Amino acid sequence: MKIIAVGWNYKAHNAEMEKKDLPKNPVVFLKPETALLKDGKPFFLPQFSNRIEYETELVFHVSRLGKNIAPKFAHRYYDAVTVGIDLTARDIQAEARSTGNPWEIAKGFDGSAPIGKFIPLPETAPKADNIEFSLQINGARVQQGNSKEMIFPIDEIIAYVSKFYTLKIGDLIFTGTPAGVGPVNIGDHLEGFLGETKVLDFFVK
Repeated sequence: MKIIAVGWNYKAHNAEMEKKDLPKNPVVFLKPETALLKDGKPFFLPQFSNRIEYETELVFHVSRLGKNIAPKFAHRYYDAVTVGIDLTARDIQAEARSTGNPWEIAKGFDGSAPIGKFIPLPETAPKADNIEFSLQINGARVQQGNSKEMIFPIDEIIAYVSKFYTLKIGDLIFTGTPAGVGPVNIGDHLEGFLGETKVLDFFVK
């Protein structure tokens, strides 16, 4: 199982991070399987970073083996969606970027990919053109978005990614975050929602 993630996929988030140019293709990176955090298990704040930030995202579950998938058939290759958090060691990421070095450790450390309960999607297209999602921390909404705001929708992401990586059943695709990212702290209670349905619930310790 691999975790495929996409960056810079919402214009409002790009603006808050002062990224002016729109990407021409999905910006893809990977998280290792050890990044996965599920079943409501707590996230333990690591000592190697002074600023761990949340990035709330829609996460899609890959349901078929596929390679070089055409966009018009991409809807056949995922069957469920949930809310996930792309936890990011922002200080480590910034340092790596300043020196031109890879920043995978800022995104792929243990527990950096909490995911919620998956909700099945219909078999026919369109499947993901209007999915609302949000994050609450300690009862206050801090992020919200809609799949229709993506620069690259999930079908385009799947078509692009499958040129380089064979998709396998059980792979997960994080699709980027809207505006509103910020830090997490010990004691925080994070709850993720698809519409009004809570699918993600965990604490920071």
